[in-house]
Amino acid sequence: MPVLAATRRYLRKALRGTLGLAIGAMTAFAEFFYVLFGGLALTIPTLRESVFAGAHILSEVERRRLEKYFGDRNAIDYDDRRAMVYLIPRCVIGLLSAGVFILILLGAGSGVIITYQLFNGQSPGGGAPADWYDPVTTALFGALLIFLSLQGLLGTATLDRKLARHFFGPSKQETLRRRVSELATSRAEVVEAVNGERRRIERDLHDGVQQRLVALGMLLGRARRTGDPDHASDLLRQAHEESQRALEDLREVSWRVYPIALDSDGLHPALEALAERSGVPVHLRVDLPARPPAAIETVVYFVASEAVTNTIKHAAATRIDIEAEQDGDEVRVRITDDGVGGARGSGGGLSGLARRVAAADGEFTVVSPPGGPTVVTAVLPCG
Repeated sequence: MPVLAATRRYLRKALRGTLGLAIGAMTAFAEFFYVLFGGLALTIPTLRESVFAGAHILSEVERRRLEKYFGDRNAIDYDDRRAMVYLIPRCVIGLLSAGVFILILLGAGSGVIITYQLFNGQSPGGGAPADWYDPVTTALFGALLIFLSLQGLLGTATLDRKLARHFFGPSKQETLRRRVSELATSRAEVVEAVNGERRRIERDLHDGVQQRLVALGMLLGRARRTGDPDHASDLLRQAHEESQRALEDLREVSWRVYPIALDSDGLHPALEALAERSGVPVHLRVDLPARPPAAIETVVYFVASEAVTNTIKHAAATRIDIEAEQDGDEVRVRITDDGVGGARGSGGGLSGLARRVAAADGEFTVVSPPGGPTVVTAVLPCG
């Protein structure tokens, strides 16, 4: 199921990019004539400002096209003269992509004709009867042409995006503005994550430890008031058992706040302890050549802990897999279960994890189709 979902996402992305490239091929014709006649109009001083303004409009169309279909976010604070210079190589690349599309259409038409001839027992081109090797040769050449066509589309799309990035790449002001926006969002997410954690701790103390201590106090009070030694001994025994349960609840709360093993021994022993405490079998794989920073270890641990807790509560799973590995300057943790699926990243626990990961400049994803499996992934920088 995850492979099928990834394949569907890739196909949607490819179709979206192809559509964006096709639109860019059509706009290239208008840009070509604008550059041709606009360049002549620049020799007239009174028309220069109008020509540059028109170039800015056409460049803005291209910038928005790349943002919509390819996800490229380029700067918007470029001047009109730079827009005019951009249109010169841009129309060439656009016409090149138009040529690729035309060749694809011609090749598709030729393929239909040749296939029809082969099915009618004729060799490619018609006339003579087909030989046994004609279908094989046609299939091989067709596969080669399809490969070259795809390479042509990928090449022109790459050139188109790199050209826009060169001319409209984020300026220092735009980069600073984006970073300030990201920091403001991260700060709000950190505050929200801390408040959520505080509310959870308060709830655990109120519903667990506090109730145990109240019951303990009542048992001790009854033991003091009774005049029957046997009854008092029984009450003290119950009070002792209640105190043990209160200690267990308190250890559980303190473990969820911050496990001591994480601070003293590192991420691997903390995840092993998490797996041992789970009510569902957990299969753990950790591949970390070096110990990540303490802040990253904490986020990775709590992502795994909360994901395991959610699985036990809601997924009806029989197996949980936790994988933590380092890939270059990133740490990736992936939690997979074979439960019923249907988990949403906007849910209470998972949304809190998303905020915690975002506060560390990481990426958090949840893939949980109905029927499962559920895959929770967090990628965090550790450089």
